[in-house]
Formats: sequence, structure tokens, C-alpha cells
Amino acid sequence: MASPKPVSRVWSGALLGVDALPVAVETFIGGGLPRFTVVGLPDSAVKESRDRVLAAIKSSGFQTPRGAITMNLSPADVPKVGSGFDLPMALGLLAASTEAVPAERLDEWFVLGELSLDGRLQPVKGVLPVVAQARAEGKRGVVVPAENVAEAAAVAGIDVHPVATLQEAWRLAAGMSTPAPVRGVGRLAHTEELAYPIDFSDVRGQENVKRALEVAAAGGHNVLLIGPPGSGKTMLARRLPTILPPLTLDEALETTKIHSVSGHLRDRSGLVRHRPFRAPHHTISDAGLCGGGSNPMPGEISLAHNGVLFLDELPEFRRSVLETLRQPLEEGRITISRARLAVEYSARFLLITSMNPCPCGHRSDPQRVCSCSPVAVQRYTSRVSGPLLDRIDLHIDVSPVPFDELNRAGDAEPSRAVLERVLTARARQAERFRDEAGVHANAQMSSRQVRAYCELDEASQSLMQTALTRLGLSARAYGRILKVARTIADLAGSADLRTEHVAEAIQYRSLDRML
Repeated sequence: MASPKPVSRVWSGALLGVDALPVAVETFIGGGLPRFTVVGLPDSAVKESRDRVLAAIKSSGFQTPRGAITMNLSPADVPKVGSGFDLPMALGLLAASTEAVPAERLDEWFVLGELSLDGRLQPVKGVLPVVAQARAEGKRGVVVPAENVAEAAAVAGIDVHPVATLQEAWRLAAGMSTPAPVRGVGRLAHTEELAYPIDFSDVRGQENVKRALEVAAAGGHNVLLIGPPGSGKTMLARRLPTILPPLTLDEALETTKIHSVSGHLRDRSGLVRHRPFRAPHHTISDAGLCGGGSNPMPGEISLAHNGVLFLDELPEFRRSVLETLRQPLEEGRITISRARLAVEYSARFLLITSMNPCPCGHRSDPQRVCSCSPVAVQRYTSRVSGPLLDRIDLHIDVSPVPFDELNRAGDAEPSRAVLERVLTARARQAERFRDEAGVHANAQMSSRQVRAYCELDEASQSLMQTALTRLGLSARAYGRILKVARTIADLAGSADLRTEHVAEAIQYRSLDRML
């Protein structure tokens, strides 16, 4: 081997929420007894990299560096988490023990990847934020495991070098091999129309519920479905994504970042193309729903960002878990604070929930007798707090489908037909809010915008006053009724709010009438 140069530097990235921070992996090989020290706030996975790196170096046919090895992950005051530092540490160690790699060549890349003991590279999570940060830092390219190439190529304007082994990465760094890189395309490459395995045409009857879900999709409104077991609540909820507008490129990038950081990009197919649908079980913890841990990771509400969060059997969730939803529903983000750092995750989702009308579930079932007392019903419905219900725009009664409807020949209206109407309504909203930053749908309007875009005529004002008096609605519920009415008007192609729009919006508050 050539005479060593004891110091090297390889660039990589550390995750902070859904963003990345540049990290310089600095290696120094000194004299003295053999040892391997990693400094710079490494977590357990990074500390264990020492054994993986040394084994991979030896298995790949390289001479194991001798002496006292010190690796510094700079900046040293930011926690470093995960196995993605294996490859930059290995390349840095080899570069510090040989003259074969020019320092300026290593300086133009970000490098990340996990090493197996035999020198093969394993995929890692969080690739997309690191590649985006590499582009922001002006780097020419990134070196990533071959299985992460599709995800890395989602960032435009940067060269992606996929490698399968440490030997291959070393030859690339030393200039012994110069395969053509994959150029980041930065676009949603739809090779075929996005298809869902389910469709609204599968649902028989329930036309009133389908109409309500169409309104919800058109305006981004939250929904509560109330009905007995077997009435189709879950079936309807799972088909809501099929009538939501396709993801834009910016939305796809935001969503993919979150799923990448959390390790949910299992198929390694690059950008997330479908809107997420998350349906956590009612035993979920606060941290599971909102995110958390010593190294804060995204929860279900962030994994549902730009998609749908479905909470089935809403009263069965712990009240403390449900109350954590209140801030994200208003602000579209969640901040998780720990002693060393605070991270913010996006959490703008369409919430759809379901519940039975009573503990036995048969209160609204015409075929069965309810055995619940009024006190039991009140106790059951009160498990969901009033402030949370105020943040749910549509409360929809779901009745059992009669046999004649189930047995009717022919398919119901397909999702594609509903989606066309939703897209038309969304186009009207895009034009309305073109100068309003951060507002893309009626459900996101502020109080000022509600006053500006939801003016009522005299007849509609009288109707609203009567409804608020009889139902005892809060000021927040009043604003949400106006937002829903605005969406109904958009679906009807009306520039003004009419009495029929307001009346339909009011009748979507069925739980207020029950209480």
C-alpha cells in the first residue's frame, strides 16, 4: 500500500425530523495501541458501526488499518442516529490509510449506506432528505446503496451513484470505475394511471354517505360516520382516497420524506404516488399516534400527511390519545420536544372516524332492539370530547343497507366519476385561494377568509341562527358549517352561498342533534 495520510473527510447527513444536516465524517489514524473510537454524539447503532466496518473491510480484501483510529462526526453537538454512517466511515478509514483516493473527489459527494459483514451494502432509511440536503450544499452527487436508487433519484439536479458492495464504492471513489450515474429526475413518473384495488362502485346503497364523502374530499373536511355494526362504515372510509385529487410533486416529496425517515418505503420505488391511508388500532399510544421516542420519529398522523387518517371505533381510543389530535388538526403539524432537540413533523391529513351510536351498536338499527339506557348512551358518546367533535366537520348517519339495495343489479357510480366532480370543485378553490399562502382547500380557511368567502343572504342567516339556537353549536362549529356550505356551493358551481347549501351543511351535524 502507499504511504498513509492519517486524516480524511467524507460527507454524509444526519436526520433532524424530515430534514437532514450535513455531517463530516473525519478519520484520524495515529500511532499507539490499536483502538477504534467514534465521537460526535453517536447512538448505539453508530457505535456498533466499528465492528461492521472492520469486518467489511477485511471481507472485501483490504488490509485492516493499524493504530489508534479516531472518527469524529461533525458537528459534534448533534445526535447521530442509524446505520447509514457505515459506508462513509469505511471509505474514510480506507482513504486515511492509503493515497489512492483524492481528497477533492470525496469532497464532492454525500455518502450513506449500511454494511454487512461481508462488505455488501444494505438499504437505509432517510435517503431522500439526505440527497435533498446534498443538492442544497452544492454537491455533485451522492453514493447510496443500490436498493435506494429510486428514492434518491426523486431529487432533481444531482447525480446518484448506486453501489452494491464496499469494493464497488471504493473503486468508484478511487476513480478505478466510472459507471454512468443515475440522474435525479424530480418528477412524478406515472407510467400508468394510478389504480386502486377498491372503488366506490363496490358499495351498494348509502348514497347519502357517498355524497357526504364527496363533499369531504372536495373541501378537505373531517368526517365522523355513526352507524350500527355491519352498515359499511369501514368499507366507505377505505374508499375515500380513491376520490381525492392525485398528489402533486411537492406533496409527493413531503410525504416521501416522512415515510423515508420512518423506514416505511419498503418497495424502494421512489416517490410515494398514492395518498397515504393510515388506520391505527384503538390500542395505539400517544407516541404511536403523534410520534415520539428518545430520537423522535413520525407517528401515524405524520405518516398520514397529505392523505387520510382513519380512526375506527373512535370512543374506544384512550381520551388522552384523542386529545393530542386537537393541535395537529388546527395547525397541520406536530412539534415533538426532547431534552436535546425538538423536531417538527408535518401532519395535514383528512381525518375520517367511525363509531357506533351506542355501546351495543343497535340504537339506529331498524332490525334490532337497542338494550342501552340513556345514561349508558350518554356515557359512551361522551368518551369523545366536545372540542374534538367541533373539529370534525361532517357527522354522518350510516344506516344498514336493505336487501333490495344489496341485491340490485348493476354497479354503483365509480370513484372516477366522483373524482371528476371533486377535481372541478378543487379547481375553483385553487383559483379562490391563489393569493392565500398555505390555503388549498375550504377546510383550511381562517376566520378572516370565512368572513370574506362565505357571506350569507338574509334567508341563510335566519336558518343558521335557528340551527345554532336549537343545536347549541359552538362558534367553531358555526365556522365549520360555513366552510362545508362553501364546498357544497363549489360542487354545485355556485359563486354564492344559497339556503340549500347551508341547509345541507347543517344536516351533516347529526351527532349534535343526537346529543
